[in-house]
Amino acid sequence: MALHIIDEANRCLNCKKPGCQKGCPAHTPIPQVMQLFNEGKLMEAGALLFENNPLSAICSTVCNHEVQCAGNCVLGKKGNPIHFSSVENFISEAYLDRMEWKAEEKKGESVAVIGSGPAGMTTAMLLARAGYGVTIFEAKDKIGGIMQYGIPEFRLSKKLLTRYKEKMLEMGIQIRPNTTIGGALKIEDLFRDGYSCVFIGTGVWRPKTLGIHGESLGNVHFGLDYLANPTAYDLGETIAVIGMGNAAMDVARTALRRGARKAMLFARGKKAAASSHEMSYARLDGAEFIYEKAIERITPEGPVFRNSIFDEEENVIGYSEETELIRADSTIISVSQGPKNKLILTTKGLKGTDQGLLQVDEDLMTTCDGVFAAGDVVHGAKTVVAAVEEAKRAVKSMIRYMERRADAPQNKNRGIAV
Repeated sequence: MALHIIDEANRCLNCKKPGCQKGCPAHTPIPQVMQLFNEGKLMEAGALLFENNPLSAICSTVCNHEVQCAGNCVLGKKGNPIHFSSVENFISEAYLDRMEWKAEEKKGESVAVIGSGPAGMTTAMLLARAGYGVTIFEAKDKIGGIMQYGIPEFRLSKKLLTRYKEKMLEMGIQIRPNTTIGGALKIEDLFRDGYSCVFIGTGVWRPKTLGIHGESLGNVHFGLDYLANPTAYDLGETIAVIGMGNAAMDVARTALRRGARKAMLFARGKKAAASSHEMSYARLDGAEFIYEKAIERITPEGPVFRNSIFDEEENVIGYSEETELIRADSTIISVSQGPKNKLILTTKGLKGTDQGLLQVDEDLMTTCDGVFAAGDVVHGAKTVVAAVEEAKRAVKSMIRYMERRADAPQNKNRGIAV
């Protein structure tokens, strides 16, 4: 493996205007990392990666590289692009356990981070390094959010998340598992107890329903719930998956790896929302893709579809009168997900959009003073790296906010409208 990685790094042209870096949502300084690696400065390369993206070891595994770094590599225009993700993964895996992120001078202020998904972990690590005390409040028993409960083990090893947890504890970050803010504790309690800022990175955990007959049947499940704990389900041999995004690919692959003999994925249009790489892996695992099928209802025998009708530009303009039953032991709905509204309901002044997402300003502060948010809870389900990049912006805004208030009188009602 090492020889392959070295060969791959040696192919890098070290472009003056690197398309790979521009294509990376986290703007990873790829040419500099490659140069350090080629000079044998592995730890320096790792330090540069983690300074830019604390979740480098994770993003190098789960990112959609084909449309990001590799998809924008100049060598890919006429041949094979540089697979920087492989080099990044090698470096970050080596660096993670040896990483010593020494905090700057202690600021004497602390921040509450609600949620330990990509945005929450990034925020916690960057703030801890900047000298702030950090406590993470996680509603579940393990950290990672969607990375822990929404990405299968065969795509992202949960041991990696455990290693991250150990590093976070070494940094002095405190973690309260099984603690839901908006339940016994509310945001106002966090300010009462001395936290200078609150960060919300709770993600989107409410499965989107279709509003069709049959969604409450015993053999119908939601993809997000299934991925959180596949061992709890007995799906049978034939599985129908409604949806064809990346999460739906994970559902189908997980079901097939857990004993299903047939997994069919259905899309209303002529294209899938998933990346071509994820589709390729799902196809290798045995998944079948069926297009132009609009779900009508679900029965105990399986889902019922109508055929989609298209215009000349391949937009869906209607559906056939006749219906078709596709027999399946279980039907899994995997079309999207939205946010839960517990925090909005329990926090005075905290406002959401029509979709239930949190409203934020250009500094990623919510409608409550001192309460910031980033990631999926702000813009809906996106990628791990998108949450990382937005969390980096939020951290800068939170630090500016706390610095401005350092000499100001304390406001006991800070963050809560009165």
